[in-house]
Amino acid sequence: MKMKKWKITMIFFLLFPLAVSLQAEPNDLPGGIKVKKIWDKAGHNAFTDLIKFKGNYYCSFREGSGHVPGTDGVVRILKSADSENWESVALLEKQGIDLRDPKLSITPDGRIMVIIGGSIYKDHKLLGREPQVSFSDQEGMQFSNPEKVNIDPSVVSWGDWIWRVTWYKGTGYAVDYQIGPEERKGPVALYLLKTTDGRNFEKVSKLNVDGFPNESTVRFDKKGTMYVLIRRELEDKAGVWATSKAPYTQWNFKKLDFKLGGPNFIFLNNKKIVVGTRVYEPDVHTGLYVGTKNGDFKEIIQLPSGKDNSYPGFVLEKKRLLVSYYSSHEGKTSVYIADIPLKYIRKLSE
Repeated sequence: MKMKKWKITMIFFLLFPLAVSLQAEPNDLPGGIKVKKIWDKAGHNAFTDLIKFKGNYYCSFREGSGHVPGTDGVVRILKSADSENWESVALLEKQGIDLRDPKLSITPDGRIMVIIGGSIYKDHKLLGREPQVSFSDQEGMQFSNPEKVNIDPSVVSWGDWIWRVTWYKGTGYAVDYQIGPEERKGPVALYLLKTTDGRNFEKVSKLNVDGFPNESTVRFDKKGTMYVLIRRELEDKAGVWATSKAPYTQWNFKKLDFKLGGPNFIFLNNKKIVVGTRVYEPDVHTGLYVGTKNGDFKEIIQLPSGKDNSYPGFVLEKKRLLVSYYSSHEGKTSVYIADIPLKYIRKLSE
């Protein structure tokens, strides 16, 4: 749905229960939403995340020559005091490794942790994957050089990818998706891992999901129930909503009615959830869904986006939801921040 004027979009929205399209000029965005491009200096700027640390905002993403490297990717980290004006505080590189999908979290000892996918290429051939990690200092100004993480010897593989870490009561949890050398034709496995230091990861359980599962985000509700949003790329390609209670070894799965790409989600409260993902139909864009812990979701907002896009990060504040994402709809793949009033999300959620 590509609408140029809010009046047209509003009429469409009233007639049909679909997402509000924001494909418009910035001054035309409904509900007080603001969208701003914050970075486009590399050839390809993509795969974002967003966090708030000690009163400042941090946005991480990959810089490279393209979606899949001609040159190895590096990790850029931006900092802002007001979410409007951004400056670069770190550029993370590692010789011989394409650094991808940097995801941010705050460790129990009060530092920013950056978990990073590490793809090893030689002459454009993928030789394996080794997840990397970097840590900030206590002030969030200096970041350590990326170092290889250690994965439980009982599950470590040729192609590990720890995609995002979420901390709960002093322990970090993440899904390691494992892909063999033949990619979609090879063996695939999905494991829940845990860590106490961000460097060493121990197996918790295996998630038995078919359809080439990969990118997965872990979150917890107030009672400690774990929820995992899982991307699938074969068979019907529908995403999966997984739930588990401590010790997180038994799983319930629900198949969603839409495909995911770069999935992330956040609890607005203990009942409502916002999901951000690439949406594939009727046109490709970055969309926000709202739903419940039961895994029932509907799309409510289509952000200005198109072509190569998505991979949102979230910061929830008292009156607004900040969303980082990347998109190619203006020609060059760039990083954006959307500032969305919570009252508008609540209105669309009714």
